[in-house]
Amino acid sequence: MAELSQKMEDLKVENGIPGEEKLSKNEIKRRQKEQEKLEAKAKKDAEKAAKEAAAPKKEKKREEEEEELDPSKYFENRKKQLEETGLNCYPHKFHTSISLPDFRAKYHALEKGERSGDVVSVAGRLYSKRAQGAKLYFYDLRGDGASVQLLCDLKEYESEEAFAKVHDLLRRGDIVGVEGIPANSKTGELSIVPKKIHLLSPCLHMLPKHSLKDQETRYRQRYLDLIMNSNVKRTFQIRSKVIQYVRRFLDDLGFLEVETPMMNQIAGGAAAKPFLTYHNDLHLNLFMRIAPELFLKQLVVGGIDRVYEIGKQFRNEGIDLTHNPEFTTCEFYMAYADYNDIMSLTEKMLSGMVKEITGDYKISYHANGHDQPPVEIDFTPPFRRIPMLKGLEEFGVKLTADLESEETRQYLIQTCREKKVECSPPHTTSRLLDKLVGEYLEVQCINPTFIIDHPQIMSPLAKYHRSEPQLTERFECFVNTREICNAYTELNNPHVQRERFAQQLKDRESGDAEAQMIDETFCQSLEYGLPPTGGWGLGIDRLVMMLSDAINIKEVILFPAMKPLDHAVQESLVPHK
Repeated sequence: MAELSQKMEDLKVENGIPGEEKLSKNEIKRRQKEQEKLEAKAKKDAEKAAKEAAAPKKEKKREEEEEELDPSKYFENRKKQLEETGLNCYPHKFHTSISLPDFRAKYHALEKGERSGDVVSVAGRLYSKRAQGAKLYFYDLRGDGASVQLLCDLKEYESEEAFAKVHDLLRRGDIVGVEGIPANSKTGELSIVPKKIHLLSPCLHMLPKHSLKDQETRYRQRYLDLIMNSNVKRTFQIRSKVIQYVRRFLDDLGFLEVETPMMNQIAGGAAAKPFLTYHNDLHLNLFMRIAPELFLKQLVVGGIDRVYEIGKQFRNEGIDLTHNPEFTTCEFYMAYADYNDIMSLTEKMLSGMVKEITGDYKISYHANGHDQPPVEIDFTPPFRRIPMLKGLEEFGVKLTADLESEETRQYLIQTCREKKVECSPPHTTSRLLDKLVGEYLEVQCINPTFIIDHPQIMSPLAKYHRSEPQLTERFECFVNTREICNAYTELNNPHVQRERFAQQLKDRESGDAEAQMIDETFCQSLEYGLPPTGGWGLGIDRLVMMLSDAINIKEVILFPAMKPLDHAVQESLVPHK
């Protein structure tokens, strides 16, 4: 109206009034027409607003109103609705004659508007519900990674009463069994025209309307994550393929798969902080295992020349994007092999696995986030090799004294300070070296790379190098700057092994909680003779992360470790408790 008033002011053309503009006849006519248009528009808008105000509001369907409810209220309403029906909503059995993927494969050739003469029974979860009047409903039914439309036509259903009841009852998320006719809709959508729908298990909670993005909810309620995000299942299919490939690769080489204890009196086989538990009957503190290494090598002593285990390890350490306190590894031990043989096997296994699972040696990995350009990682063998100390020399870190001396330790402390490489206490030679390697060598390893020939002081279970004093025949395989493999020629001299354990004990007494304990049972087994042996360990989770393009380890572990929720948050997640 302000615009209209302004226009009217502009149209004042009274002659002889001081200060007012004299206009031509044509200009007067143009402005009068513009005024008439504005008045007509204002009148039309007012009539429309009055009509909308007078019209009765369209009533929402009950299901639409339910979708707007608070989640806890939705749960109570749904529970009450099901109780009032008096139906058995949790039957013991429903026979399916065909899976949804097989249904799509068998009937995909149906033409638009065509119906098959078959009657099938399928089952799955309802993801959407659409109505066209009271006689036609459409649902999206999903299961086994496939989806099919339910085209529910009153004319094809068993009875009008049953049709009305079942569609009044069904909601998004319900698991149903369907008996019906394969068909292709008029729009070309492969469908089933139901003759009868059975509610097999109702969904009592409101599903998100689209996808589920919140990470906290996804990791804490993995079942909901799997319901809403179809790509999640693909990640764990890749995980299964990785484990299957490793198992098949080793089985084909004559390895025997075994299981070793999860609880031990001594936490050995790796440099890590263990979890502690208690055995009531034995009145004994026990450690959850941090690695199966010492048990597996005892089996090689016993004559199982090729042995491996795929299983869980537990380390009481930090949680971040690449660390979870419970994780999966594969370790194998191969008699009469050394670290050179194991490097060749590693190249063959990893390159072959990537090629089989992805179809190429090269993969694209969004290492810096999915909003950033991906990194290309090339698993084509052979892999690059970097000798550890020679690699550090290129960055000005030159070790000339005895690596176990105090002089070397002080030199490394000074070097870290000068190069601004942070290392938290205790400042042992092993920890200082590890920090420098991480700063200068690991960052180079985008494509698979072996960092080789570690100092003895960093590798208490590895055999001393046959030609390089103070070093060991050990390698770590890094991909995209992350360690995925650790391997070495195994130390099989019981006297040297005891000396190495003694050095680890000194580090432990100086405050290094990750230093290894002395395992006398293992040392005694070496006295019976461990043949020359190559040993190897692979982190399954990190490898799966790269092959599934995940930047958080929680994405590849079905139920990752999470910080406990307070009571109020737990109540909101599970409103019926």
